[in-house]
Amino acid sequence: GLIYNRALFKKAGLDPDQPPTTWDEVRADAKKIAALGDGTVGYADYSAQNQGGWHFTAELYSQGGDVVSADGKKATVDTPAGHAVLENLHDMRWNDNSMGSKQLLVINDAQQMMGAGKLGMYLAAPDNIPILVKEKGASYDDIAIGPMPGGQGTLIGGDGYMFNKHDSPAQIRAGLKWLEHMYLTPGKGFLGDYARAKRNNAPVGLPEPRLFTGAADAEDQKIKKANANVPVQNYQSFLDGNAKLRMKIEPPDAQQIYSVLDGTVSAVLTKKDADIDGLLKDASGKIDSILARS
Repeated sequence: GLIYNRALFKKAGLDPDQPPTTWDEVRADAKKIAALGDGTVGYADYSAQNQGGWHFTAELYSQGGDVVSADGKKATVDTPAGHAVLENLHDMRWNDNSMGSKQLLVINDAQQMMGAGKLGMYLAAPDNIPILVKEKGASYDDIAIGPMPGGQGTLIGGDGYMFNKHDSPAQIRAGLKWLEHMYLTPGKGFLGDYARAKRNNAPVGLPEPRLFTGAADAEDQKIKKANANVPVQNYQSFLDGNAKLRMKIEPPDAQQIYSVLDGTVSAVLTKKDADIDGLLKDASGKIDSILARS
């Protein structure tokens, strides 16, 4: 989704209850926030350590595009959707001056800027919110999250769990039962025991993870709401908007592809005269080579 600073939205004359839902709106709002001056950046994006490629993928999905073809054999970045992603970043960086002069950012840079009250918006998941508050100096009241701009898709993530290869079948069964209790039982365990989390001063009321459907989801949300200790209204637009999006996983050979696309994104953000056509053609060829080897 789009994490944003409600205080800067108010200061820039924007409605903090109505975050942008299109990339044109992101661009317009970023320009107004950057106009506040005093080192304020309207919108920040990553472009180093494979994180630029990661975000390019998310933004491409948001435009209805794909990184690779459905059969996983060919790159599909040199498309109108891919051009739209890079052209938007280029125009925000160089025409609007709303992304600041410092580039080659990674996630910690954006978090530091947001925590210091110097950044209007950046893309991230809701798990960034407690980091911004506990580690970077932000306030829960000021930090909100809206849906992924673009309205067509979003990159999803998740967690993986490992078992020791020497575990016995009984140990593996016990581990699976533990995971089910801790993560998949409404009202129980690590995620669902919201009353215990609240007593331990952990944030309760963040919009993710949302693992259930139907009656289980209704029960989980009811318990969460009853124990909330963060401003849940700041996340409602994220819940409403992302419910309508197509959820998509990472492309195959994701980190290798992200490394290629890092160079594409960083070139656009560091070179005013970057050749977007040439960059996407070059990236497409390199991704094809990666896919051919896998």
